[in-house]
Amino acid sequence: MTSIFQRALGADFDRLHPRLRRRFSVGLDSGESCVGRGVMDRVWHRGGWVRPFLALGAARHILVPGAGRDIPFTIENVPYLDSYGRETVTFVRTFAFPGGARRFDATMVHSEERGRIVDYLGTHQHLATDLDLEVDAHGALVIRSGEHRFREGRIDARVPDLIGADALVRESYDDDAGRFRISVTVANRRFGPLFGYEGSFTAEYADVRERGVRAGLRPVREEARA
Repeated sequence: MTSIFQRALGADFDRLHPRLRRRFSVGLDSGESCVGRGVMDRVWHRGGWVRPFLALGAARHILVPGAGRDIPFTIENVPYLDSYGRETVTFVRTFAFPGGARRFDATMVHSEERGRIVDYLGTHQHLATDLDLEVDAHGALVIRSGEHRFREGRIDARVPDLIGADALVRESYDDDAGRFRISVTVANRRFGPLFGYEGSFTAEYADVRERGVRAGLRPVREEARA
């Protein structure tokens, strides 16, 4: 079994920078988890009318209402089998703002049905988003979000573009600095950029079979529908 990212990228996975290949090989087959620690040079949001929506999402660890510079940052990528037997990898990001830490949670699975990675957002996996992955000319991983779907009980609805948002993520490795670099922008197709962050981090790997998944990392509720 290969990692969910190898399955999504296919032969292009080998075009990633070697450090990114290891980082995105994290999975049940490799038996490794990865924890990145660093600093976000800038965390920003548009402010104004956007702030209440970010604050609402923050209650379920979706997006981040804070803003600032030089914000300590941790990202935890831990693989596990969810309650539906799917290999899942956590993407739990913690921003240590001066007024208190904020989390942005996601869990990812590879959907054979959809032929891509599906990103479940938040503590209750209410939002499911298709992800399109590509490797650029510099060996960086570029991720673009696609269709968003809202799932709660019997509700299964596509999120309209007017209130939805598209994410663009680029993760690379800086050989000179010996650090991973990441930039994230979340934008609405009508209203423009809403939220984002950029910075760098280093990574440590551990045997997930020994350490397992720490308490509080998995979502409170898991959604079967991709």
